[in-house]
Amino acid sequence: MGMGVGGGKGGAMNEINMTPMIDVLLVLLIIFMVVQQGLQRGVSVQIPPPPEENQTAQTPPDDQQIVLSVSPGPKFAINQQPVENAALEGRLREVFAPRPRKVIFVQGAEDLSYKEVIRAVDASRAAGITIVGLVPRATVGPATVTPAAAAPAAP
Repeated sequence: MGMGVGGGKGGAMNEINMTPMIDVLLVLLIIFMVVQQGLQRGVSVQIPPPPEENQTAQTPPDDQQIVLSVSPGPKFAINQQPVENAALEGRLREVFAPRPRKVIFVQGAEDLSYKEVIRAVDASRAAGITIVGLVPRATVGPATVTPAAAAPAAP
């Protein structure tokens, strides 16, 4: 199987049988492909649809929504109430303890680094919040104009 012994022209002839080696390599390839699928980690993301041209500005959040604002420094505020950096996770646990639906929105300032926003998202996840949303930047254009401001002034 592994080598052929020939008594013919040149005496003993050594050949490697390639079929078992190729079979083993294909099995290893399949195993690595299956295992690699299980090793992938990531964050599920829900992206809002792009605004339409005649869409009005977003409505301000109601009192049931919790918005975690992040500004440079980093400085944190939960619904405009400042929170110390070290006490952020504990304060989030306290706010969300009585709530059955654990949803928070993280709003970052324009000049923030990615690391500071991720710190807020990580603190939210560590506090047991299941859904973390990111507030998009306000766009300049027709989608940010309110209907009252869009109407022309009467002469």
